[in-house]
Amino acid sequence: MSAPTKEERRVCWAARDELWKCLDLTGDNAEVCKKFQQDFEQQCPAQWVSYFAKRREFLKYKDKLQKEGYEPAQGVPNS
Repeated sequence: MSAPTKEERRVCWAARDELWKCLDLTGDNAEVCKKFQQDFEQQCPAQWVSYFAKRREFLKYKDKLQKEGYEPAQGVPNS
């Protein structure tokens, strides 16, 4: 796979942003955002699709930790 051009990256990132916006507005309702998901997968290399999916989950987890704080699991001994 050759490196995407500047224009290909711009198109991919725009598709990702539209998908993420839809998911944010619908509470991660994949069915409602199906068209955006398809556009995103068509516009981006498969490796990027996988990376951005993991990145979104990480960012959501990070945001949750910042808002709610961290609590260790019950029953787990301290090291």
